Amino acid sequence: MSDQSELERFRAQRVTAIYRLDLISKGAQIHYDDGTPVDMASEKARLEEVVADMDRRIARLEGKLH
Repeated sequence: MSDQSELERFRAQRVTAIYRLDLISKGAQIHYDDGTPVDMASEKARLEEVVADMDRRIARLEGKLH
């Protein structure tokens, strides 16, 4: 996979994670397939870690491309 396509993929994943964080901040509730509610505090923390990881990966790839 080229660095450019990998960068685009990471950016798209980051946008999705930020969108989900926004939904959580607005009170969204997620449930597992069996109906059990997801712990939204844990999900928020997980998504924040995902965004931070995406930021690092994007910065690294942008450095390679410039």
